[in-house]
Amino acid sequence: MTPVAKLAKLPVKSFERGRAYASSDAQVARGIGLTKLGATYTEVPPGKSSCPFHVHHVEEEMFVILEGKGRYRFGTTVYEVEAGDVLGAPCGGPEFAHKLTNTGSTTLKYLAISTKAGTDVCEYPDSGKFAVGTRSTGHAAHFRFIGRAVDPLDYWDGEPDSAL
Repeated sequence: MTPVAKLAKLPVKSFERGRAYASSDAQVARGIGLTKLGATYTEVPPGKSSCPFHVHHVEEEMFVILEGKGRYRFGTTVYEVEAGDVLGAPCGGPEFAHKLTNTGSTTLKYLAISTKAGTDVCEYPDSGKFAVGTRSTGHAAHFRFIGRAVDPLDYWDGEPDSAL
C-alpha cells in the first residue's frame, strides 16, 4: 500500500456490453489504503456509458470530469458536462438517478468517488430492476441479488406456523 496513486499507471480492467456500454476502470481508493471511501478511475469511449441509469439508496457518488465531454442525465434533467466539472449523485429515490454518457469524439475520463456502505440498495428506473448487496467483511459473507419486484410477498409468507 502506498498513499499515492498515479492515474496513468493504474492497471485498468476493460469491459463492453452491447452497443451502449463500455469502459476501462481502475480501483484507486483500495490501493491508497482507503476503506470507507471508494474511488475508481474510469475511461469511456465516445458514444458509450459505463453503467445504466441508476440511483443508490444508501451510498452517495461524485464524479470529477478529467478529460472529454459528456451528457449527465440526472433525474428528469440532462446536463452537458466537460473537463473541470464536478457532478453530484446524492442517495435517495428515482429523482436522483443518474447516468453519464460520452458525447464527445475523444475518451471521457473521470474519477468516481463514493461513500462505502456495508449494505446498499440500487434502483434502475429505466428497467424496473433493483439490486441489494452487502460488502464482505471479516465477519460476514458477501450477498448480492438483482431482480424486479414483480411478486411481492408478505413478511410472514412461507414461515412455519410452529413455535419450534
